[in-house]
Parts: sequence; C-alpha cells; structure tokens
Amino acid sequence: MEQMEQSMAAASGEYLTFVLGKEEYGIDILKVQEIRGYEAPTTIANAPAFLKGVINLRGVIVPIIDLRIKFNLGEPTYDQFTVVIILNVANRIVGIVVDGVSDVIQLNSDTLRPAPDFSSTLDARYIIGLGTLDQRMIIVVDIEKLMTSQDMALVEEAAAS
Repeated sequence: MEQMEQSMAAASGEYLTFVLGKEEYGIDILKVQEIRGYEAPTTIANAPAFLKGVINLRGVIVPIIDLRIKFNLGEPTYDQFTVVIILNVANRIVGIVVDGVSDVIQLNSDTLRPAPDFSSTLDARYIIGLGTLDQRMIIVVDIEKLMTSQDMALVEEAAAS
C-alpha cells in the first residue's frame, strides 16, 4: 500500500487532457512536444491497424498511432476537432490521434487515485490512476510505457531495454 501511495505522489504534476470517445484521458505534459490538426498520414503496408502511417514533421518521419483503435473504442471518425499530439517518448518522436484536446490540469496525490483492479477484462498496465477534478474523471495514462510496449513495436528492442 505504501508503494502505491509513493507512486501516486510521484505521478503528481501537470497533465494534458484529451478526449477519446466519451472518456477523458491525461498524459504527462512534459512528454508533449506539440499539438497539430489531423492530416492523413502516408500509410505503411502490413502495419497494425492502430498505426495509421507516418508524417514528415520538419524532416523527421513520425509514426502516427490512433489511440481510438489501440484502445478498441469503436470506429474512428476524423473531423475538424481531431488532433495529433506529437510526443517525445524514449528519445523518439511519435504522434497520437485523439478526438480533441481539453486543457492542461494539475493533479496531486489528493486528486489522483489508483486504478481499480479490472482483472483480465482490461489491460491496466498503462493506467497510472484516475484523477478527479470538479465533476470530471480523468484516466491518467503512462504514455511512455504505452508507446514503448512490445505490442506497439515503435521502439527497437535494444532501445527499450
């Protein structure tokens, strides 16, 4: 229990919140490089469905991950609110597609709770906890752990270890 409280205290900080479907998520603001409007990426043959393709960002080839597909949140739609959050994780630039960006919030150990144990029905490995702010419930995601996971295949084995 004490270790859980220490990890919650370590998770305190500023988070960029964004919307996927009906839920609101938060990621560490320090991992965010920029926010861009959605543009159709160049598709890559035989890539997993959640890897929409790549874009050229000022000379850097950036893989674009659609988190709605990765999290099985139904068929994604792309509209004027759809944005790409450009992240710097594990010394790699990656973009994630989300339905929209909300704001930047401060969460501390008083407003951040551990994620409940979902057993095998939900993969909670990437969830730091649940943040509450006024009437909002924010699912706080460890974006670095998610982006460097083996099933994402974005970071080479040598770089991940």
